[in-house]
Amino acid sequence: MTFTPRVVAHEALTCADLAALRTLFDREYFDEHGPWDPDHPYGYAPASMHAIVHDAAGTVVAHVGFQPREITVGDSSTVVAVTGGVLVDARFRGRGLDDLAMSAAQAAMRANLDLEYGYLGCREEVVPFYERTGWHRIRVTEQSVSRAPATRRTPTPTPDGAPTPSGTAAPRGIPETSATPETSGMSTPDGTPAMSGTPSTSGTPETILEHGAPVLIYPLRGDVYAWPPGPVDLRGRPW
Repeated sequence: MTFTPRVVAHEALTCADLAALRTLFDREYFDEHGPWDPDHPYGYAPASMHAIVHDAAGTVVAHVGFQPREITVGDSSTVVAVTGGVLVDARFRGRGLDDLAMSAAQAAMRANLDLEYGYLGCREEVVPFYERTGWHRIRVTEQSVSRAPATRRTPTPTPDGAPTPSGTAAPRGIPETSATPETSGMSTPDGTPAMSGTPSTSGTPETILEHGAPVLIYPLRGDVYAWPPGPVDLRGRPW
C-alpha cells in the first residue's frame, strides 16, 4: 500500500482535510477527551503546520503538528517549533507511518529559517520513539500556562497520555492545578506520572511548572549542545 505525506498550513486546511483529521483524532480520543477542535485541540495550543500522511484512498492515517513560538530559555529567547498531535491510526500501526509523518514535519521545520529547534514534551514511555527520529532529551524545568478555565482532574486508573499501540503519544496530559503552582498532570516533582481523569473547571489560567517530565529538542541549525542553559518558559499553553 502506498502512503503519501504532505505538509499543510493550518489556514490552508480544506473542509475535507479538517473532516479527515477530526475522524483520525475522534477515533482515538473521543471517549476520553470529547470531540477534536482544530483551533483548541483538547485545550492545548493548536498547530499552525500539519504533517499529514494519506493512504491511496485519501484517508488520513498519521499526523504530526507543530507551531513556531518564541520561548524563553534561561536569559535567552529562542524560536522553536513546539510539536504535538502525534498520532497514527490504530488500523495502520507498525508500518513506520509515525516516522514518515515526523520526517515530513522535520523537513518543514528545517525549511523555516526562523526556527532554531523543534521542542516537545511527552510521556516517559514514548521517549525512545522520538530519540529514534533524531530528538534529544534535555533536563529542564518548564513553565507554561494552563488552559482556561483552570483544570483539575479526578484520579483514574489509567494515566492521561498513555502510549498508543503504535508507541506514539496520546495527548500530553492536561495540567492539574492547585494552590501550589508546581503541580501538573504530567508528573510529580520527582518525575513520577500523575494520575488523571474527568476534568472539572474553575477559575482562570494558572502558571504551571513541570519538574522532571520528558522534554526533547530537535536541532535545526546547530548542535544540540548549543541549547541555552536555564529553565524554560513556554510563554503560553503547552501543545
